[in-house]
Amino acid sequence: MRNTSYFKNKKVTVVGFARSGLACVNLLFDLGAKVSVTDNQDNDSTRLNASKLKSKNIKIEIGKHSPEFIKDKDLIVVSPGVAETALPIVLAKQFKIPIVAEIELAWILCPAAVIAVTGSNGKTTVTTLIGKILEAKGEKVFVCGNIGNPFCGEVQKLQAGDFVCLEVSSFQLETIQEFKPKVSVILNITCNHLDRYKNIEEYLAVKKRIFMNQDKSDYSVLNYNDPVVKELAKEIKAKVVYFSKTPDLNPNEAAVLAVGSILSINKELCLKVLKEFKGIEHRLEYVTEINNITFINDSKSTTVDSTVWALKNIPQPVILIAGGRHKGVDYSVILDLIHKKVREVILIGEAREKIKNALRGFLAIYEAPTLEEAVNLAFSKAKSGDCVLLSPMCSSFDMFSNYEERGNCFKKAVKELLLKVTNNK
Repeated sequence: MRNTSYFKNKKVTVVGFARSGLACVNLLFDLGAKVSVTDNQDNDSTRLNASKLKSKNIKIEIGKHSPEFIKDKDLIVVSPGVAETALPIVLAKQFKIPIVAEIELAWILCPAAVIAVTGSNGKTTVTTLIGKILEAKGEKVFVCGNIGNPFCGEVQKLQAGDFVCLEVSSFQLETIQEFKPKVSVILNITCNHLDRYKNIEEYLAVKKRIFMNQDKSDYSVLNYNDPVVKELAKEIKAKVVYFSKTPDLNPNEAAVLAVGSILSINKELCLKVLKEFKGIEHRLEYVTEINNITFINDSKSTTVDSTVWALKNIPQPVILIAGGRHKGVDYSVILDLIHKKVREVILIGEAREKIKNALRGFLAIYEAPTLEEAVNLAFSKAKSGDCVLLSPMCSSFDMFSNYEERGNCFKKAVKELLLKVTNNK
């Protein structure tokens, strides 16, 4: 690592105690900081993380936010998802204490070249594939960020000459200061997180922060087919490289090839990696087949556009399980595709009324109180040759801690259903 003495003896509070928060706390402790952590949630996850720190001299607060955890600190580190209106952020601004993102903390220490990927859809797939083409070339690469593996959890392993493939959300970009990737990638911009941002312009302004510190020695990879993204070239100081979908390449694959060309990775090697790629967990993931009914886990779909992608890539008639926490989006944009591809919809979570109102009158709509019950209801409605698809169009935080937990719950419910059906034969 570089700058290893930067945080020594500094009084730092980490706000948010999920995966990235825990990684931040451990990293800061190892660097000699006087670290504390606060989270207003008191649940199984925060209690488990607290138990992991029992042997360390770290102040922990769960279930509330107290001013003493913020006052007189040298730095506040914000985990992804913590809103600007959260009490610790409000207090930090009042006390004029610097606030940085988790990825900023890791960036200060990182000696490796960073390839940062953002956009409304496709981030996880593209980040994963860039990592795979670098591995195929023989490079040492770490895939982390919003993909589920915190940047702070990997930075102590990094050396000069390594690569970091970093999935970056808008939440993570809100509080960066000096974060400067060698390569930034913006895949697309569609309506998303309008529960957090006033409008799409504010959302776009946050996304644009990914290239704000780049210069002529860096690269920015932009989607030529997205008019909003294409226009960003006018504001970028880095070298701009466009990608564009073709009859043989979808947009995600085209983006990976563009990054591969910047990194001097042989195109044939990139194409071989793309061909052999089996997909990522929770994104159009085949689970099993029961009585000629296919079950697909697309829990990573937290936007309407992601569900559009899923429906376009599933040939069978679909029983759609959707719903979760509303993100301020318009579900009616999916109506034409719903009419063509979906036989019935089963809704879960906080957003179910909003989705039902948007789709009302176009097809049969049912509700289920739990995901497990939704799986069983979908199976009872499905016909031979159908696909039961979990593609929520919403975030998971109303019922689950993250999309992985939601996807794993779906897969567990499907496997229990398979066992039940098998035993009854």
